Amino acid sequence: MSDLGSEELEEEGENDIGEYEGGRNEAGERHGRGRARLPNGDTYEGSYEFGKRHGQGIYKFKNGARYIGEYVRNKKHGQGTFIYPDGSRYEGEWANDLRHGHGVYYYINNDTYTGEWFAHQRHGQGTYLYAETGSKYVGTWVNGQQEGTAELIHLNHRYQGKFLNKNPVGPGKYVFDVGCEQHGEYRLTDMERGEEEEEEELVTVVPKWKATKITELALWTPTLPKKPTSTDGPGQDAPGAESAGEPGEEAQALLQGFEGEKDMRPGDEDADVLREESREYDQEEFHYDMDEGNINSEEEETRQSDLHD
Repeated sequence: MSDLGSEELEEEGENDIGEYEGGRNEAGERHGRGRARLPNGDTYEGSYEFGKRHGQGIYKFKNGARYIGEYVRNKKHGQGTFIYPDGSRYEGEWANDLRHGHGVYYYINNDTYTGEWFAHQRHGQGTYLYAETGSKYVGTWVNGQQEGTAELIHLNHRYQGKFLNKNPVGPGKYVFDVGCEQHGEYRLTDMERGEEEEEEELVTVVPKWKATKITELALWTPTLPKKPTSTDGPGQDAPGAESAGEPGEEAQALLQGFEGEKDMRPGDEDADVLREESREYDQEEFHYDMDEGNINSEEEETRQSDLHD
């Protein structure tokens, strides 16, 4: 899930080489509004200060990429939009030619990332929307990867927990729209290999979900004090008090046959949690796609080839 960077689209420095039309100061430096055609075929139109791009401007690369935004002494700095050769674009804050601060990246497959950036990478709090499925990751990023506390939201259920190296790890829970929560944890296990693969040294580690219990949704509802009536006698409980704090009928049904621990991989069709109350849901959505957050490597190679054309 890597992004193109401005370091791969190097801009020409400003000097007297090349064509220029615009203002100059007493020292003959480019100063004020101007238009330049650089020796490498790139063009710039915008503000100058003491011979450097400074202020608002538009820089167009000969390969079709362009930057529209603020400059400080030849560096992209402040608010700006960068449109890459493959059509993807970044809109947001820049610092010293790097995506830095808050911004939105629009990918060529229509995915989007909205959140914090640090030194050109997704870093901090951010939301990644998967256009194909409508799912989204909302949480922490570290050096471009999904890592830390987060929520993975699907069409009719969500997972809340922690991530490491793009995979869910440790304790967490699935929250279902039918009105219950499944608690458990993800444990990293070695993927089973066939006999022909036994000699290979590489072992694929995958997260495996182990469910422990099901509860009702943890919702808080206010309770008002009840005034005693003539029919209420000592030792009599208010109607419905016997069921206070107990799981409802739906959760009770899901709990039947679910005592103790059972191994369940997200997507298992025979998992107890997918009983009658949740049959309407697509069971494949319970499978955590470890590659879902990765931009296709072919797309990345296409980007790289566009940049070197």
